[in-house]
Amino acid sequence: MLDHGCGEALLASDVAMLCERLYLCEAAPSLRQKLTARFAEIPNIVVTDPVAVADLAEASLDLVVANSIVQYLTAAELAQALRLWRHALKPGGRLLIADVLPKGLSPVTDARALLRFGWQGGFFFAALLGLLRTAISDYRKLRAELGLATYDEKEMIALLAEAGFKAERHRPNIGHNQARMAFLATPV
Repeated sequence: MLDHGCGEALLASDVAMLCERLYLCEAAPSLRQKLTARFAEIPNIVVTDPVAVADLAEASLDLVVANSIVQYLTAAELAQALRLWRHALKPGGRLLIADVLPKGLSPVTDARALLRFGWQGGFFFAALLGLLRTAISDYRKLRAELGLATYDEKEMIALLAEAGFKAERHRPNIGHNQARMAFLATPV
C-alpha cells in the first residue's frame, strides 16, 4: 500500500499490521525525518518521497491512497501522479483519491466543517484558534495568490479515465468534510 501525501500518518502502525508493506510518501523533508525515526522499529513501513514513488515496481501495489493532496497539484502534476499510481497498481488494485475540492466550495463551508469536527472530537477551541491564525497569516494570502485546484465530479472521473482508470465517486468522503469529494478507481 502507498499513502501518498501521508502527513503525520497517525494510524500508520495500525495500517501496517494489515499489509505486507506500507509506503508513506511525504514531500516535506523534516516530516519524512520524523516519520523515519517514529517507524524505525516497524520493518514493513517504508518512508519515501514523491520522486522515489516513480521507482516502485510495476504492478506492485494493491492500494494507493491520496487524501487531501489533489488540491495542491497543478494539472500536469496530477496527470503525472495518476500515471505513476497506475503504473504501480496491480490489476484489480485500487486508487482512493479523497478530500477533492469541488468547484465553488466556500471557505466558510470548509471552516464550518472543521469547527463541527473539532466540536465532535473535543478540540473545538484548538480548531478555532487554528482558523484564526490562518485568517491572519501569510497562508491566506498565499492561498489566494496560488489558488487551489478544484474539480467537478465529471471532470475528475474523466481525468482518471484518461490515465487508465475506471472510476466512480465514493461516498462518504473519508475526510471530515462531506462537502469535499472522494473517488475510487481501478486500472483498466
